[in-house]
Amino acid sequence: MEKLVWLVVFTLGYWSYCIFWGIKGARTSKTASDYFIAGRGIGLWVFVLAATATSFSGWTFVGHPGTIYNVGLPYAFASFYAITIPFTGVLFLKRQWLLGKRFGYITPGEMFSDYYRSDAMRMLTVVVALVFSVPYLGIQLKASGLLFNRLLAGTPIEHMAIASVEGGAIMLSIVVFIYVASGGLRSVAYVDCAQCILLALGIIALGFIALDLVGGWEAFKSGLASLAQQKPDMVAIPTRPESDSFLERAGTLFFDSAGGPWTGLMILTYMFALMGIQSAPAFSMWAFANRDPGPFPWQQVFASSLIIGGIMFFFTAVQGLGGRILDMGLLPDTTPLNLPSSDYLVPYLIDTLADKFPWFLGLLAVCALAAMQSTGAAYMSTASGIITRDLYRHFLNREASQAAQVAVGRVTVGVVVFLALLVGLASGDLLVLLGGLAVSYGFQMWPALLGICYIRFFTGKGVAWGLAAGLTAVTFTYITELGGLIGIGRYPLTLHSAGWGIFFNLLVTILVSALTREEAETQAHRARFHDFLREHTILSPEKRKWKKPIWLLTLVWFLFAIGPFAVLGNETNPANWLWGIPTAWIWQIVWWLIGCAMMYLLAFKLEMSTMPTREVTPLAQDD
Repeated sequence: MEKLVWLVVFTLGYWSYCIFWGIKGARTSKTASDYFIAGRGIGLWVFVLAATATSFSGWTFVGHPGTIYNVGLPYAFASFYAITIPFTGVLFLKRQWLLGKRFGYITPGEMFSDYYRSDAMRMLTVVVALVFSVPYLGIQLKASGLLFNRLLAGTPIEHMAIASVEGGAIMLSIVVFIYVASGGLRSVAYVDCAQCILLALGIIALGFIALDLVGGWEAFKSGLASLAQQKPDMVAIPTRPESDSFLERAGTLFFDSAGGPWTGLMILTYMFALMGIQSAPAFSMWAFANRDPGPFPWQQVFASSLIIGGIMFFFTAVQGLGGRILDMGLLPDTTPLNLPSSDYLVPYLIDTLADKFPWFLGLLAVCALAAMQSTGAAYMSTASGIITRDLYRHFLNREASQAAQVAVGRVTVGVVVFLALLVGLASGDLLVLLGGLAVSYGFQMWPALLGICYIRFFTGKGVAWGLAAGLTAVTFTYITELGGLIGIGRYPLTLHSAGWGIFFNLLVTILVSALTREEAETQAHRARFHDFLREHTILSPEKRKWKKPIWLLTLVWFLFAIGPFAVLGNETNPANWLWGIPTAWIWQIVWWLIGCAMMYLLAFKLEMSTMPTREVTPLAQDD
């Protein structure tokens, strides 16, 4: 009963805070710009915390440690998405902010349609926003349902509808809908500030709980050694480097029938998928919403790469590996967890506090809810803005008033929530798999962004056809029922669907761009965008000499941190582990630190995310 009381107290207190910001935001959201992009007024610390919360969600809080528990250190390489996600931001956010400030864009569809002179790109951007936002929001809602279901077990209301997976998901969706529909992106941003802090503190606390359950750090290391010594199938075997492994990466680049899926190319292309988070249309709107680009490098280098990266490489790994040590019964006084799925690991760790520290259980439950809500709220808001501006206003009512746009935006938030709830509850996949589909779709925006930010050669037809091809390739290589129609399953040749998508996307984009000739006036129109960006991003001569060395370091990092050369970190014999820690884990930590340095050099040294040296003069006002 005490557990139930603390759960109710913390949950209601947290949700009251969210609704407060919804009401506060509603009072200031009078125009479309106010509602959809916070009046372009988001400041430094608000963006740093809000963008970090949006990038790392319930997927990170629940799905990531759960999958490490299920797969082991090969999947822990995915923690590098603390670097690859903001790497995308380094490439594109500043340049999109410059264009948004110059031309008054509110949605990425408006930007792409104007630059490429193509309504097809506007429509495809709406499609990507929906196929990204709906499943990604769906996993947050489903995760909340799983959390409620697990934590309310053993309480007086465990058999009530609210305690079911569906009941928990519906409750969260109602609360998020209220404050997002009321206040728009401004309310989302301010709520996300608290959610970011709760997310980070919750992951750290759960790491210490997992350590305590296995008996401390030394017992944890002993448990890992026991896995390698007593369970030889848990480590890579030298004579079969392609074999499944829990503590090391498979040594092959491609799939082998004797091994598992986490080959070199699989991990690399999976990281491509996660780079889709900050290339998705939602993050374009985050870029437009900022007062200036000043917050970008601080979020990308310090908040994301350094702080969240460190938390993930240490504390989510400890949760997953610690859970497996408990499950194997290799330590005294431990019993198998018998979890119904890996998604239940984090709820189990939280529930271990029920008897001694029920108040702490309530706090950690709120941390988990905050993690799930942070990303979902942002994608609800941005998807609503894109549908309202690019469908309703552009195609149905070009004279729509500011009040009408805000009203339609609020209705659209409800539609997005309803669709996401259906998708999330209907999915039988692991949370991380459903999220993988969403981010793979988001990654397909890369060629369109490369075209508008860097590559003049890409034409409107080329990018539109390429994006359509990429979305199709992702769908057929991810959804096994569709792939079966053409004789393939999920992840052919152990390339993630994001890899297949971007291959066909770029191939079609390049070929169609080469075959389609644009009028001189259209070429001059697009050239004005690139000339403007060049004027505001050109490096000084003394910094220009650093471009090749820093980009060479970036290439090396991708190959050795997450690419095929990461197998050099394997060491089968526990006697050779440094400090008693699996060598693959140390390899990850070392390359995480190198990755942080790489991000600093890109964002600050090459000024890819810093303030422009010249003031931007707007050519258009928000309407």
